[in-house]
Amino acid sequence: MTTDMKRLEEIERTIAYQDQQIQDLSDMVNAQWKDIDKLKKHLARAKERLENLENPSPENPSEDGPMVHEKPPHY
Repeated sequence: MTTDMKRLEEIERTIAYQDQQIQDLSDMVNAQWKDIDKLKKHLARAKERLENLENPSPENPSEDGPMVHEKPPHY
């Protein structure tokens, strides 16, 4: 086998390895984007719930009304 053939085979192996690495990284980035989107939606819902608890609207009143900072009866 000539030196050129050996070099060509080594280059082909390197390219195949890099292609696999790129595909693996692409799959990983795709999974992370899905997780980020899921977390953004979860955070938006939590923020909305917190805002509703802090400032209840007439359409969505809380059971006890706005929170009042009072000392408990045992003080």
